[in-house]
Amino acid sequence: MARLKLGVLISGRGSNLQALIDAAADPAFPAEIALVLSNKADALGLERARKAGIATAIVSHRGFADKPTFEQAMTEALETAGVELVCLAGFMRLLSPWFVEHWHDRLINIHPSLLPAFPGLDTHRRALETGVRFHGCTVHYVRAAMDNGPIIGQAAVPILPGDTEDALADRVLTQEHRLYPLAVKLIAEGRVRVVDERAEITGQPTAPEPVLNPPG
Repeated sequence: MARLKLGVLISGRGSNLQALIDAAADPAFPAEIALVLSNKADALGLERARKAGIATAIVSHRGFADKPTFEQAMTEALETAGVELVCLAGFMRLLSPWFVEHWHDRLINIHPSLLPAFPGLDTHRRALETGVRFHGCTVHYVRAAMDNGPIIGQAAVPILPGDTEDALADRVLTQEHRLYPLAVKLIAEGRVRVVDERAEITGQPTAPEPVLNPPG
C-alpha cells in the first residue's frame, strides 16, 4: 500500500519534524516525508531533513512581492513533490485563506495548548497565570482563523506545584512528539473524517481512564 506523502513546513529547529522523521523511518508507518520546506535558509530543521536523506526546499517570504506569490511558490514546490498532506511544524508565518482553502482538510498543525484554550503565543505562561490544572497540545486541521479547526487529537499534562514555563513547556513538548506522529498515522490510515467541522476517528480503542489534578 502506498504511503501518504507529507510536506512539512518549518521555520526553526524542527523538533516536531524530527518526531515525524523518526516515525517515518519505520517502514510500517503509513506515511513518508516527501519534502521539508522552510521560509528561512538557516532553519536548523533543514539539517535534520538532510541527514535523513529527505528533500528540502527554501522558499523565503522575503523573496516575493506579496503573500499570494509567496504561497503560490510554496504550493508549487509541495505539489511538485507529490505532497498529499501538509504538516505545520513551527512554521512562523500566518497563512492566507487562499492557502488554507487550497489545502482544505489536507493541512494540519500542532499547537501547544488544549485548544480552544490559549490560542496564539505564550501558551505556557498563560496556562500558569490562569491557574488551570491541565495543559497540553492539540493537533488540528487548519482553518482561516488562527489556531482553529477540527481537532484530531490532544495530549494533556498536569500542571505541578511550583511549575515554571520552561518545565511545563518541556513536558508538553514530549507529548507533542508523541501526538503528531499518531495524528498523521490516523489520517494516513483513513481513520479521520471531518463531519460538520468535527474530526471523527474510526476504530478508536477504549478511552483512557479519567485523571484528577490534584490527585486527592
